[in-house]
Amino acid sequence: MPDDWKIVFTRLDYFLAFGLGSGLAPVAPGTAGSALGLLLFIPALYAPFPVQVIIIVIGFVLGVWVSDRVAKHMQVKDPGGIVWDEFVGMWITLLWLPSEIWLLPAFLLFRLFDIWKPWPVRVADEKLAGGLGIMLDDVFAGFYALVAVQILNFGLQQFIT
Repeated sequence: MPDDWKIVFTRLDYFLAFGLGSGLAPVAPGTAGSALGLLLFIPALYAPFPVQVIIIVIGFVLGVWVSDRVAKHMQVKDPGGIVWDEFVGMWITLLWLPSEIWLLPAFLLFRLFDIWKPWPVRVADEKLAGGLGIMLDDVFAGFYALVAVQILNFGLQQFIT
């Protein structure tokens, strides 16, 4: 976290990288960032799938840039307060969301995979440097959570019918 939290609200790159300020949460900034990311993506759930993908791609590219810039400025490989990566990972998790009923399970599954870091999440987290490394572990965690939500929904549908 920056020595002076005010930098987050005076520099656009910090503001974005720190998830509009959610990365300043004193406890579990990744969870705070994921929760805000979920809330920000809810309107996109009603947009066509290609629009959702465009939002995610733009968010990813922007995230690589601001995360790299802020991490270098802070001289820290992956500052805990940078949570834009959680935004994008959460957005990936929410693709093809079967219904709003799945919002909480999607959130919990994303947090599980983001914290657990199964392969290749851990590899991306440990081996890649800069903004790309910061972003990719959450992208992979988002894909794991997306698949898990879809499998659980499919299983539930099979059980119901």
